[in-house]
Amino acid sequence: MSTLVAIACAALVFSSCSESTSVENEPSYDITQKSTSLGNVLTDQKGRTLYFFTKDVKGTSACTGGCLDIWPIFTTATTARLDTGLVAGDFATIIRADGKSQVTYKGWPLYYYASDVAAGDVKGENVGNVWYVAKKSYSIMLANTQLVGNDGKNYTADYKEGTGDTQYFVDANGRTLYAFNRDKKNKNNYTKSDFSNDATWPIWSTDWKDVPSVLDKSLFSTIDVFGKKQMTYKGWPLYYFGPDNTTRGLTKGVSVPTPGVWPIVQKTTTEAPE
Repeated sequence: MSTLVAIACAALVFSSCSESTSVENEPSYDITQKSTSLGNVLTDQKGRTLYFFTKDVKGTSACTGGCLDIWPIFTTATTARLDTGLVAGDFATIIRADGKSQVTYKGWPLYYYASDVAAGDVKGENVGNVWYVAKKSYSIMLANTQLVGNDGKNYTADYKEGTGDTQYFVDANGRTLYAFNRDKKNKNNYTKSDFSNDATWPIWSTDWKDVPSVLDKSLFSTIDVFGKKQMTYKGWPLYYFGPDNTTRGLTKGVSVPTPGVWPIVQKTTTEAPE
């Protein structure tokens, strides 16, 4: 009997050790990337998709009240454990107006979509034209905010004084992108050969990767500007505005020198003229 008991105990110990070792060897991450029908997206440890809200371009959450029932915030109890390939410096935590903490990626607060019921679901993509899956690979994002010029005045999408959100292009970090109305198709007519005026309207150059699914990636390209690469959209060379001070969501350039000379860029922007 004692021999059988010993064997049973040994088997139990071996089984427990094996299970423990197996669990310990399985990596556990709070944030990872998973392949979906929209490509690789950021997810939590259970594979649930995370999302960006275009109205959050300034880095604070505009989703409150009943919005949170549909778009619950993503948070972690401690510093998020990141899967291989994700960079800690891209993540942070903000304290919302309601006192809750929310994880951000490149300044964008992260959310779930309540209608996603299984790992890999991406049903929240393009809901209301303001919600998009969160991706590491974005070069372009969309923002929805009130346009405020360098003159402190509010502008609408047609560059008249007025209030109301406008959707426009920003880079992955929320910096506003502009066009110059004197440029031609794939021709930069602003930048000087010595780049002496580049500080005011820096050309936008990036390692091109991905865009939200609502945008046609083929409409983006690059041109050579005195040896430097500049991104274009529908033939329009793209720029930053220096006095925006690399700050998320600022649109000061829309009033300089007068409204419409340096327009923000939108999905509906017309083709640049030949």
